[in-house]
Amino acid sequence: MNKSQELKDIVKQRYAKIAEQGKAENAASCCGATTPSNKIYNIMMDDYSETQGYNEAADLGLGCGLPTQFAKIKKGDTVIDLGSGAGNDCFVARHETGVEGKVIGIDFTPIMIEKARNNAEKLGYNNVEFREGDIDAMPVNDAVADVIVSNCVLNLVPDKEQVIKEIYRVLKPGGHFSISDIVLVGDLPEALKNDAEMYAGCVAGAIQKSEYLQMITDQGFQNVTIQKEKPITIPDDILIKYLSEAEVNTFNTAATGIFSITVYAEKQGSTADKPKLNFSELSTGSSCEPYTGCC
Repeated sequence: MNKSQELKDIVKQRYAKIAEQGKAENAASCCGATTPSNKIYNIMMDDYSETQGYNEAADLGLGCGLPTQFAKIKKGDTVIDLGSGAGNDCFVARHETGVEGKVIGIDFTPIMIEKARNNAEKLGYNNVEFREGDIDAMPVNDAVADVIVSNCVLNLVPDKEQVIKEIYRVLKPGGHFSISDIVLVGDLPEALKNDAEMYAGCVAGAIQKSEYLQMITDQGFQNVTIQKEKPITIPDDILIKYLSEAEVNTFNTAATGIFSITVYAEKQGSTADKPKLNFSELSTGSSCEPYTGCC
């Protein structure tokens, strides 16, 4: 599992199948990729049901946050959703942009694009479109987006640094993003790191929280802020498929943590190098503080 294209192919194949599964099955597993737990109904996703613009038919239960809730979308904005799935976050974003704005969803799974387009057509949304493509080579021009959102997708991409570069490229100067994703504090057991199901399940492809945040800062983004953070617990009846009982006990008592974080950052008008920040000593919490002097 070292080659980038092989990993992409694994994710594309898995998500073609996941697209046909029900929301409950996806929510009770790791991003729909593993066998559902019979102990925990909802492992990663947040509840959209009270969110304006929410469309139940477009919610496949695959997210790990509510990035649109924190994205500061204004009327008339152009918004891009990375890994748009069946269109859930796009339709929420469209509620915020109004008919004056535009929303573009990008996904590399053809069946997801088809589902999203069908949902948009049923809703009569003429200012929401879906483009098939990789988010590390987005099918959009430079400096077109006011806001970028994404929900539990960057962890699935082998070259995360390239995705961050692409986000910077397509944002307008002064634009910003709000992205929910899975990150780690500490190391996963090798059996989880190297498993294809766990990669597609948004776990094995996750990187260290400090590395994730530093990658964003290194690209030149400013005001990097964790807007929300929550721990992710993988239930034992899923872990036992990959680990022995002793290894499950060790994993559950180790210092390793799996977290969903929603990160906000802004693109400035200059691409000058920014100073590195030391994220490794920052504590885990649920505050909404910029990483330029807090926590």
